Amino acid sequence: MDIHVKEGQIAAAPAAAPNRMQRGLTTMRGQHFRRNLTWFLMALPALIWIFVFKYVTLFGVVIAFQDYKGRRGISGSDWIGLKNFEFLFATDSAVRATRNTVTLNLMFIAIGLVVALLLAWLIFEIYTSALTKFYQTMLLLPRFISWVIVSYFVFALLSTDNGVINKFLESIGRDPVAWYNSSEFWPMILLTVVLWGGAGIGSLIYLSGMLAIDPQLFEAAKIDGASKWQQYRFITFPMLKPLIVINLLLALGGIFSADFGLFYQVPRNQALLYPTTDVLDTFIYRSLIELQNVSMAAAANLYQSLVGFGLVLAANWVVRRIESQDEPLSLF
Repeated sequence: MDIHVKEGQIAAAPAAAPNRMQRGLTTMRGQHFRRNLTWFLMALPALIWIFVFKYVTLFGVVIAFQDYKGRRGISGSDWIGLKNFEFLFATDSAVRATRNTVTLNLMFIAIGLVVALLLAWLIFEIYTSALTKFYQTMLLLPRFISWVIVSYFVFALLSTDNGVINKFLESIGRDPVAWYNSSEFWPMILLTVVLWGGAGIGSLIYLSGMLAIDPQLFEAAKIDGASKWQQYRFITFPMLKPLIVINLLLALGGIFSADFGLFYQVPRNQALLYPTTDVLDTFIYRSLIELQNVSMAAAANLYQSLVGFGLVLAANWVVRRIESQDEPLSLF
């Protein structure tokens, strides 16, 4: 009988170990929560905002499948299935807006990444200079100027009658250009505006990553005779690769959510420029305001969100495949 009691005690001992471990983990989590309670409370308003405006409002997705009437509401409007999507893709405007959204944003992401890395590298090389803070401020300042103000700057430069650029063209014997009637110029104009406004903040993000790199790596590379370009290629860029990948994933996730202010305010909503400046955001706006078609606007917005989500998953899959094969990412 004594033997059976001892065997039961021995058998029960291993089962008690996971329970003690679980209680220890619970205690550690509680201590971690209490220690960081201030930070959790600071994040609480943002979490509430996200929950209310990003998750509670998901119920409104059903409007994309209805013939929505304001007086009837969501519950009383007729269900029409995928007809809003059929109408959406039956128009040339929707196809054009989709094409412009993808091509323009891919161009902004690719060229913006290269310019931001270049600016960050240049500032990193002169970081001990007394003018570094001035350069950083000047690069960051355009980020705080609204697109409405930027549109007036651009108009002052490109106005057909009194624009600075056309006045310069006239001074050298060239004919003025009707910029707001010529859609072929606007991809490069928008790219210039995007780089002016966004490359600065991007460069500061990558600069912070460069400053976190151990200086001894650069000292060892100098001793081995590495040039500045070799130091950047074999030390700086590989160290920045995780940060670059995260920023690319975030950018690809928002590729179908084009900056409405950029594409609406800067071209001044000129219909002649729609072939190269009309994107899904401006198309949805016109559908909602001008055509007063809430259902089609909701369908376009749902399509925009689903494709953006798919792009994030696809980009994440590509990155994982590259990482699993241990192939270095290179932009050059």
